[in-house]
Amino acid sequence: MPKRPINAANDQDKDERYRAPALDKGLDILELLSEQPGGLTRAEIVKAMGRGPSEVYRMLERLVARDYVSRSPEGDRYALTMKLFILAHRHPPVRRLVARALPLMDAFASEAGQSCHLVVPEGGAAIVVAHASCPGNWEFGIRIGAHIELLTTSSGHILLAFLDGQAQSELAMRWEGTAMADARDKLEPVLKAYRQAGHRVGPSQQMRAIEDISVPILSPDGYAIAVLTCPYIQRLDDKQADIDQTLALLKDVAVKLSLS
Repeated sequence: MPKRPINAANDQDKDERYRAPALDKGLDILELLSEQPGGLTRAEIVKAMGRGPSEVYRMLERLVARDYVSRSPEGDRYALTMKLFILAHRHPPVRRLVARALPLMDAFASEAGQSCHLVVPEGGAAIVVAHASCPGNWEFGIRIGAHIELLTTSSGHILLAFLDGQAQSELAMRWEGTAMADARDKLEPVLKAYRQAGHRVGPSQQMRAIEDISVPILSPDGYAIAVLTCPYIQRLDDKQADIDQTLALLKDVAVKLSLS
């Protein structure tokens, strides 16, 4: 009988030594669902995997609890959430975006005399990943790492207005049956206006006497991958760009950062 090559034997031994059946089962489910944009029922997953219903059910429940998989409102159809996408793109791409954005944001802040910040989506909210301060003594800013709401902020509204279809569906499923779903529905006419305009200029929903200017940074398909927001402050003691000039400057930065 022919002998196995030593290296092949060692590789197989390593595979056996480090087996983690529960982890393998979870990864099998994720890989299976990645090929099914419309999701699968539990019975379909059981059949495709050739495993027992109870073990598949337990693993699905854990994946749902950890937000890797979503369950349909009817309760028996499962699909991938955006979490794997977010994890895959959270660090290196965000670092690259921030590295590209910061010099442009600093130049904007210097020319406009206003601060600005960069926001990216994260789950059902958004997070501030970069900030540029204006050169003067006065500014309004938000700290890096701050989580912000999608429904009650200028940055959030622009993200909602320019989300792709899959991300919109994920949010709809996440907010199903909650007050947030109703609030999102009521916002649609406003979001449509932002989509048509390509930006938002309007009063801050958190602070008085501040006009928020928000513009999307777009993917090649025209969907938001991030948002630039300038909390515009009208100062009385210094020269600065007016709000229309500031919008034009901020849009120029967004165009340079967009992946067209």
